[in-house]
Amino acid sequence: MHDYGFLSILPAALSIFLAIYTRNVIVSLSIGSLLGAIILANFNPFFAVVDLVEQHLFAQLSNGANSQVLIVSLVIGGFIALLEKSGGAASFSSLVTRFVSNPVRGQTAAWLAGIAIFFTDSGNALIVGPLFRPIFKKLKICKEKLAYIIDTTAAPVSILVPFIGWGVYIMSLMENAFQDIGSTDQPFQVLLEIWPYQFYALLSLFAIPMLLSTRKDFGPMLKAQQKYDQAMQEGADDKESIPSDPALVQQNIKLSTFLLPISVLLFSVSGFLIFFAFTEGVGGVHVRSGIFISYLLASITCAFIMKRNQDISFAESLTQFFKGMEKLVYICSILVLAWTLGSVCKDLHTGNYLAGLIGGTISPSLLPAMVFILGALMSFATGSSYGTFAILMIIVVPVADTLGAPMVITIAAVLSGGLFGDHTSPISDTTALASMGSGCQHIDHVSTQLSYALISGAMALFGFVLAGYFQQPMIVVGLLAMQFVVIRISINLFGKRTSA
Repeated sequence: MHDYGFLSILPAALSIFLAIYTRNVIVSLSIGSLLGAIILANFNPFFAVVDLVEQHLFAQLSNGANSQVLIVSLVIGGFIALLEKSGGAASFSSLVTRFVSNPVRGQTAAWLAGIAIFFTDSGNALIVGPLFRPIFKKLKICKEKLAYIIDTTAAPVSILVPFIGWGVYIMSLMENAFQDIGSTDQPFQVLLEIWPYQFYALLSLFAIPMLLSTRKDFGPMLKAQQKYDQAMQEGADDKESIPSDPALVQQNIKLSTFLLPISVLLFSVSGFLIFFAFTEGVGGVHVRSGIFISYLLASITCAFIMKRNQDISFAESLTQFFKGMEKLVYICSILVLAWTLGSVCKDLHTGNYLAGLIGGTISPSLLPAMVFILGALMSFATGSSYGTFAILMIIVVPVADTLGAPMVITIAAVLSGGLFGDHTSPISDTTALASMGSGCQHIDHVSTQLSYALISGAMALFGFVLAGYFQQPMIVVGLLAMQFVVIRISINLFGKRTSA
């Protein structure tokens, strides 16, 4: 085995640096992969480019599991586009709003609607936001609170569902990382094991009802609500129009437009997984084929409903389906480049070298907490949790394997750290969409959300320190209880009751 020494970590380190500096994950992964190929080719640029394409890029694309992931991702994008076009999700959210009669119920309804629109993080903001803006205005709740709620029920919800785009993406990264270390673990099974260790996603989601139960706000959110209350008292009237998709303003969209495709999807996925669980076991290919067939059936169901209820032709539905697939090309490109960089780093023995560097300096039990911090910083600086997952998964899995660190918890730390940084980053696309959907100033959303998100982030970090040593799923229950206490103390010390 050739020992590349310090050179083995340069491609991954350069990718991280460039991702933070350029905020462009595609460029960062490409340059990092090229540098690795140059090192492997003894600094011959011609052979480096040829080997990069033939031995790494093409090799990853020709891998059966990788090709399946790309196809599944595109089909998911097509279904999401169809469901958004149908107006079904908007119809479901409209139903939720019927139970709104006071500020707490209004905010709770927005939270529940955000959780229900689990299939897309970006669509969440663009569906729930415009629907609840007039309701929040009527109930005299500031736009910053709406932005916080829809941002917190976007990515944190999506990352918990294993059979949507986020889950497929994460499982593909894990599968390639496992192959590099010779592990036979099934990514779907590992993703289920990770679920109770998704500390930041669970803590941030439950922070909303915890805060609502106090009927108070604190920090920048309190000032935003007080400023809004004062403006309302002075008779200021918000005249701005509320932009939305044409589907959102249609009044004749039936609830079945949402419920039937989602039901077909859920029953189909469940049926596939249960069947294989009781027969030959749930392998990676079964998960991918089950998800592919289920989303295809749900898309066909959605197209039939749109034809029957809205007279939208199958040709138009098919066009919309392919437009949705186009939106996933960027994510698929990140996946391919992440696989390529991972292949390069495998040949450079990056994981082994890093493990040797840090093996004698820190306890393996502290690795998850360190990974959480690194993931949070990287994601905050780049505004991309997807890019953070892609780069860190390549590096962290081999290191955890060599050090004997808890693998499941370390991977969970990658996901939680990337999610926390993305959630609080001012340059994140989901943060920007939450500002857009709620109609508030972007910088106001970032500043008001931060104080609430930091509580969940601090709890998650503490959780990974504990989990690294004790590895008990029930830790999340203690963290939720602790977060509730911290929120109550913060509210009692710094919070005040407002009209909302």
